[in-house]
Amino acid sequence: MLLYRPVGLKELELIAQSGFKAFPPRLPEQPIFYPVLNFEYAEKIARDWNTKSNSFAGFVTQFEVEDAYVQQFAVQVVGSAICQELWVPAEELAEFNRHIIGQIQISAAFYGEKFQGELDAATNMPKGIPASAIAPQ
Repeated sequence: MLLYRPVGLKELELIAQSGFKAFPPRLPEQPIFYPVLNFEYAEKIARDWNTKSNSFAGFVTQFEVEDAYVQQFAVQVVGSAICQELWVPAEELAEFNRHIIGQIQISAAFYGEKFQGELDAATNMPKGIPASAIAPQ
């Protein structure tokens, strides 16, 4: 199953540290890891929320998870019909990561007015994020 996850710059850097193989553990105040089922919803979160807080950057990641494994998580609709998520308990994230097929890729990047990082002109990604992490268009 192809899934998406909107992330901020700090989470993207932690994903990069894993070799684009895993999502970082959740913080104590984050009991659920929620990948989303469609690009449009992930894009809305990355563009409209992530660019207005913390690092003022939002990214849409995409990744595949083994179908047989991911079927155990019921689809949650949290608003309009496109707002579809899977709710993975934080304590199960390490196991979830083991079922990711291939690498986590970046399919979109958004920057708010207050973003202050350095971007690579060729990739439009923050310096240090390899071009190989960008999903083919």
